[in-house]
Amino acid sequence: MIAVSLYELHHRPDLDAPILLVALDGWIDAGGAAARAVESIVAQGESTHVATFDADALLDFRARRPILHLVDGVNTGLTWSATELHATVAPNGTDVLLLTGVEPDHAWNAFADSVLALAVELGCRMQIGLGAYPAAAPHTRPVQLSATASTDDLAAQVGLVRGTVDVPAGIEAVLEQRFAGIGLPAVGVWAQVPHYVAAMRYPAAAARLIEGLNLVAGTDFGTEDLDTEIGAMRTRIDELVESNPQHVAMIRQLEEAYDESLEAMAGDEPSLGGGELPSGDELAEELQRFLREQGD
Repeated sequence: MIAVSLYELHHRPDLDAPILLVALDGWIDAGGAAARAVESIVAQGESTHVATFDADALLDFRARRPILHLVDGVNTGLTWSATELHATVAPNGTDVLLLTGVEPDHAWNAFADSVLALAVELGCRMQIGLGAYPAAAPHTRPVQLSATASTDDLAAQVGLVRGTVDVPAGIEAVLEQRFAGIGLPAVGVWAQVPHYVAAMRYPAAAARLIEGLNLVAGTDFGTEDLDTEIGAMRTRIDELVESNPQHVAMIRQLEEAYDESLEAMAGDEPSLGGGELPSGDELAEELQRFLREQGD
């Protein structure tokens, strides 16, 4: 069988032991945290387009239809979904490869093999994935991180959910296993986003992901560009919560559960499960309506 390359190499950068940072659309990214973190990282330096993966082989274009651009009825072009690799440099000089774009619909194993081969060819020393999921956490407390990792030490460095859990996986988990299989460290850094803001931008989680990346990779990407967004979102949420006694009570209950969870983690106790927590559906709906009105 003849092997078919799944990527086109545009440029072979001169890199010194880069990390591979993975943040692909299509899987869980509550609050748009990973996407916003990558935007911030890219804005902090110049990037070079290294490779483009074969969209025809990897993507389902009936599910991800291209965007048609019309001007006075004239078809002026199409924008297609893509999965790409770029190179950038952290302020402290650490080389970073960014795998961004769309998570493949097909050929996951072949894609993972291609990414691994390209990463090895470019001298990668570590793979890190970014993501975020809804959690029973209040916006009044710091965003917590959890990890999936190739070793206990790496998971403990970021933070972990103790216990056993089986969940659907994204392509980052496949890449994590591929890297671990050849002895390279791999970790998924996950931000826990308050469930009632999971459907809107939550920049505090993006900042926390960058901090987690810096911790495990030795990079020094800043989060100052997110400060204004974080403050504005906090003010908006506080205003809405304070206008409804039921919302205030819900946040207090979430705060108590959050604090108890931290105490349990400090005491090395299992943190899966727990008591019944309040639903944030009504608050989420009011928040989205409030933010729409602010934009009008």
